Amino acid sequence: MSLIRDCLDALLHPSAQYDALTRARHRAFMAPRLLGSLAALASFPAFLAMRGAPTAIEVAAFAWLIAPILLSWFLSRTGRYEGAHVLSSLALAGLVMMIAATTGGIASFAAVWLVVIPIEAALSASRRVVAFAFALAMTCAALLSALGYYHMLPAAEPAIAANSMLGGFGVVSAIFYAAGLAFGAESLARTSVSLLYVEEERYRLLAHNMSDVLSRHSRNGAVRFISPAAEIMLGVTAPRLLGHGLFDRVHVADRPAYLTALSDAARGGASCSVEFRLRRDAAGGQTAAADFIWVEMRCRPLDQGSGEAEVVAVIRDITDRKAQEQALELARTAAEQADASKTRFLATMSHELRTPLNAIIGFSEMIAQEDALGLDAPRRKEYAQLIHDSGQHLLSVVNGILDMSKMESGNFEISPEPFLPRPALVSCCNLVALKARENGVDLVTRVPDDLPVMNGDPRAFKQIVLNLVSNAIKFTERGGRVTVSAAVEGSRLLLRVSDTGVGIAADDLKRIGDPFFQAGKTYQRRHEGTGLGLSIVKGLVGLHHGALSVESKVGEGTTVSIVLPLAFTPAAASEPSSNVSPLKPALRSGLQEQAHQVKKSA
Repeated sequence: MSLIRDCLDALLHPSAQYDALTRARHRAFMAPRLLGSLAALASFPAFLAMRGAPTAIEVAAFAWLIAPILLSWFLSRTGRYEGAHVLSSLALAGLVMMIAATTGGIASFAAVWLVVIPIEAALSASRRVVAFAFALAMTCAALLSALGYYHMLPAAEPAIAANSMLGGFGVVSAIFYAAGLAFGAESLARTSVSLLYVEEERYRLLAHNMSDVLSRHSRNGAVRFISPAAEIMLGVTAPRLLGHGLFDRVHVADRPAYLTALSDAARGGASCSVEFRLRRDAAGGQTAAADFIWVEMRCRPLDQGSGEAEVVAVIRDITDRKAQEQALELARTAAEQADASKTRFLATMSHELRTPLNAIIGFSEMIAQEDALGLDAPRRKEYAQLIHDSGQHLLSVVNGILDMSKMESGNFEISPEPFLPRPALVSCCNLVALKARENGVDLVTRVPDDLPVMNGDPRAFKQIVLNLVSNAIKFTERGGRVTVSAAVEGSRLLLRVSDTGVGIAADDLKRIGDPFFQAGKTYQRRHEGTGLGLSIVKGLVGLHHGALSVESKVGEGTTVSIVLPLAFTPAAASEPSSNVSPLKPALRSGLQEQAHQVKKSA
């Protein structure tokens, strides 16, 4: 059988070589016809020995039995399966008509073979071929009946017409041939079912083992099928996602985009892609709150002819990709902020450093040319004082840059020791009291006498107070008030500096404390400064494990609140503070180098 199968496969047309079902159909068409024709040829000598000299009709009948060989050759050369069945129906009808016309017409033993013609055509799996075979058989039967009724057929031999054996042979042979066709049809059906099972198993294997989720939706978004991979992705069984179960898990804000993509795919006939969030249940039936994952759904229309529009979708988890995009966006934002910090630094320092340096250079040149200018002693003393003040201002700017750079790199050292906060607060307020009077600002100090001893760096504490109070006085208009208060809350010291100054806009408020940042536009500044005061305060508070908060409204004033622990432990004092905004290492090292050079020159 394998040898016969190999021989038949060698005769198949190339178009039938790569499809198992088509190959089986072509093989089922060619095998019985080739075997029948070969059997007819093999039996012809025996017929001659028993019958003697054949008649012309008998020779034509045997010649007609060789026609299936030509049909097999036609199918082998062209691959036209339906055309071969049409020719086969014509050949069988012609053979039956030729035998029946000479053996009694419609009453001939061969007329029963007309029933076989549409049965044979059924193997073509084509309605057109079956309809043609049915019409052909009915036409042959009607033609035989009409010709017999009008006595237009040749007279049959009485022995043949009365021979019941021939009638029985015709029926039995037709039954056997029909049985062969039935077995062929059953074989094709079994092959089709086995191929269907193979394909089904293949697609089931893909659906069960793919990490992506396959789903089938109606136009309104209802799920009609979803692959088991959904259980791994969403932590819920696939049957619970049918209908609108999947839609209920889509984030409320993403539901319009989800439904729009499905509707566009069903209506427009083009593939659509959409990203949205899906709720995922906690694993193992835990009671933890459900979280959302990002997924990408690619959907395309399902071709169903004129039926209801449906959509096939592939859903993929892209949470990791979204996290990477978010990380890249944060990194880009940080890089932009660092670049903006450098720009602010250059813009601010170009003014804050150039002004005192111009004063130092100008007045020192005037002193060097005192003979030509005729400067007297009081004027030289005034110029020397101006040079000294400018140098002190320049030194304070450089020291601020160095302190900020040290805190950024984690190298700022604090020396904690027990001290009384009240004398330190009063001393700082006395230092800036003169500046407050010159600016016409009322400085109010509300510090209780019984503030307990706290552990910390007294120098850093004073720097925090001086920076806060100086800023408050600087940005308070004449006639305003600056209030410094302190209180103890549990194991913490609460220091609050409030003013009635210009206030800070909401957009700038969240960036207060960034290095070199100053509220308002650079070209609208009415006050000098490097923008490092609050940055240094924020860093020093962070080094003491404290907290800083700012409340402000434009035109109403600002309140800065500092919370410091009374019992500060210096174990982690040398670690970088998490409250300091990070700068790029290259920018930080550049600040240190420039600051050291300027400080050395000063």
